[in-house]
Amino acid sequence: MSVREAVQVGRLPWSLECSACGKTRPAGGLAGVCDCGQPYLVRYASAPPPDVKSLLAERDWTMWRYREWLPLSDGEQPVTLGEGGTPLLPVPRLAARHGLSQLWVKDESTNPTGSFKARGLAAAVTRAVRAGAKAFVVPTAGNAGVALAAYAARAGVPGRVYAPASTPATILSQIRSFGGDLVLVEGHIGDCGAAARAFAAETGAVDVSTLREPYRIEGKKTLGLELAEQLGWTLPDAIVYATGGGTGLIGMWKAFGELTRAGWLRGTPPRMFSVQAAGCAPVVRAFEAGDDACAAWPDPSTVAAGLRVPRPLGDRLILRALRESGGAAVAVTDNQLQAAARELQAEGIDACPEGGAALAGALELEARGLIQGGERVVVFNTGAGWLYRS
Repeated sequence: MSVREAVQVGRLPWSLECSACGKTRPAGGLAGVCDCGQPYLVRYASAPPPDVKSLLAERDWTMWRYREWLPLSDGEQPVTLGEGGTPLLPVPRLAARHGLSQLWVKDESTNPTGSFKARGLAAAVTRAVRAGAKAFVVPTAGNAGVALAAYAARAGVPGRVYAPASTPATILSQIRSFGGDLVLVEGHIGDCGAAARAFAAETGAVDVSTLREPYRIEGKKTLGLELAEQLGWTLPDAIVYATGGGTGLIGMWKAFGELTRAGWLRGTPPRMFSVQAAGCAPVVRAFEAGDDACAAWPDPSTVAAGLRVPRPLGDRLILRALRESGGAAVAVTDNQLQAAARELQAEGIDACPEGGAALAGALELEARGLIQGGERVVVFNTGAGWLYRS
């Protein structure tokens, strides 16, 4: 049966599998988490063969150029603002200064709404609207709220955003400017998440919180697809990624596995490294303790708003990716990440604090001998620094 025929009889060419208990369900309708409380992952009926690469030359440089790898039915158009297609920038002066001879920055600040959150929310909103969503809700440390407000507006569907009152003023202004129904909460993103779930239960709004629906991972997966293409269908030795909710890290690791199994890649997958702020480092603590899940971090505190996630729902998936890849987790101080962000800005890259954390983490990993000077290393600047400046 062709993809088109499958869609016509009500089936989609993917299903959902629980990341913990393995339970599966069809992809139709509005999916949340599994009955066991853990996230679903998208599993495709088949993978595109390597000769599909030849089609990419004719397509726009957005994340949807990889539509065969994404949850789109045959002929379906996504809700899009042109997300993806971000530059992979060599930084030779910075690399030479720190003894990293092959260092690149994947600069997600050029996305619509100014951050990597555009990728995940574009995919989530696309699938939810197709399934009949009439309203959205999301808790945010900042950038996810901006993205949800923009993509909900693009789809013509209302969106509510719960954000900590301490969120940078420019980010809150952006949420309002896209028409988001913004509610400020005294507390951290965990408190906002509780409020969002209560609102969803009361009103029927679709909760697009990190990993509480299955499609933000698929949008973030395009970070890995894009990186592989930009490196000529090879992969770096190490990826260093600042981790709050961890969807990007989980998505990239999923992408590398799918690409490898389909024969699209040469070489071995990269070691994945998670960087957190010293004032909120549940993944680092769990990794170092050998635990399979994170305990909640009390009183999270850091200037990097996106890293103030006391206990990510995807903790098991993050830790699994770090260990399967041979990577690790490291914490950096606010002083370290701010200094590193200034170094990136001196290269013309408008780094957010989380981008600074990624670079600071790479330098810390090199100092510990976990990254070697001659290896190919990619750090991610996940958003624009201007969003944090009032």
